[in-house]
Amino acid sequence: MSSELLAPRTPAVASRLPEVGTTIFTVMSALAQRHGAVNLGQGFPDFDCDPGLVEAVHQAMRAGHNQYPPMAGVPALRQALSDKMARLHGHRYDPDTEITVTAGATQALLTTVLALLHPGDEAIVLDPCYDSYAPAVALAGGRLVRVPLDSATYRIDFDRLQAALTPRTRLLFVNTPHNPTGTVWTAHDRQRLAELLAPTDVVVVSDEVYEHMVFDGASHASVSGDPRLAARSVVVSSFGKTFHVTGWKVGHVAAPAALMAEFRKVHQFNVFTVNTPMQHGLAAWLQQPGHYEGLSAFYQGKRDRFRAGLAGTAFDLLPCAGSYFQCVEYGRVSDLPDQAFCEWLTTEVGVAAIPLSAFHAAPPARRVVRFCFAKQEATLDEALRRLARL
Repeated sequence: MSSELLAPRTPAVASRLPEVGTTIFTVMSALAQRHGAVNLGQGFPDFDCDPGLVEAVHQAMRAGHNQYPPMAGVPALRQALSDKMARLHGHRYDPDTEITVTAGATQALLTTVLALLHPGDEAIVLDPCYDSYAPAVALAGGRLVRVPLDSATYRIDFDRLQAALTPRTRLLFVNTPHNPTGTVWTAHDRQRLAELLAPTDVVVVSDEVYEHMVFDGASHASVSGDPRLAARSVVVSSFGKTFHVTGWKVGHVAAPAALMAEFRKVHQFNVFTVNTPMQHGLAAWLQQPGHYEGLSAFYQGKRDRFRAGLAGTAFDLLPCAGSYFQCVEYGRVSDLPDQAFCEWLTTEVGVAAIPLSAFHAAPPARRVVRFCFAKQEATLDEALRRLARL
């Protein structure tokens, strides 16, 4: 037998995601680290969570909560989520059949798509959108349909959305507060969506991970707050975003029992269940609403501080009604395409941002980048000091 036949050989495979490479978030964070830049790119805090939450997890570990929990999640946590959503949005989800704890929101989104989208079905996303939606649809064998948001305001164009609906439309992704633009849905938007979808069998996948970051006295318009939408929606959120523990990767999903039954069929075979002591700690932490009710004011203070500092630069600030992202137009600073501009900003100015093209199917007409202001005041101030040269 020839040596060629005996040599180690990795078989060639056809990629399931041939157009996907390393995410821009990883690329920009690595570039920021190499050049000692202030990283306002990737969306995570550079401050710790409340020590009381860590202690709640420690107590759970010491109490012996270190083995598998139920597949759907710790019952006390599901009950706490049911109570919270009923109090905030007026809709009671059954903790036994309509709430599941997930390994972060991204897993929840992928599991939803794999459970509900069949090959050839269409899924609508509102462009620009978070970058995990399209690969999830591709993995399920679905057809992605992009409906552009208004190019000036980044608000939903309901006429365009209506025109995109077909008998093959199965899923519609919505996201409020919106990543990357910071726009926020209103109760009127929610009502129009309910009316538009009433004669259809479309399932709404509602990404609400920034639900507690809505500014200037506005309220979060969860789809669970409208019975017509609650009956056809999968609501996804994230403890990581709410409690400054993105590395824990714990999220949750709420949906009608029939949709949740399908979700759990997939969930049990891709993660089965989620970190037990974290779930017990979070269940205890949710007993005090103040742990999340003050989050909007907390982040609004950071937003206002950051916007005030940017006002002295050549950036043009876009509105930020929610989330912890501030978008700016940089046309008065540079003619570079947005990714090249972000690379230049990181290496030459020392501040990392994310190009908005990472969230679009095609390069956007506007020159816009996204900063994350979920940072310590000292971090924001140093970034502003560097950006003041522009």
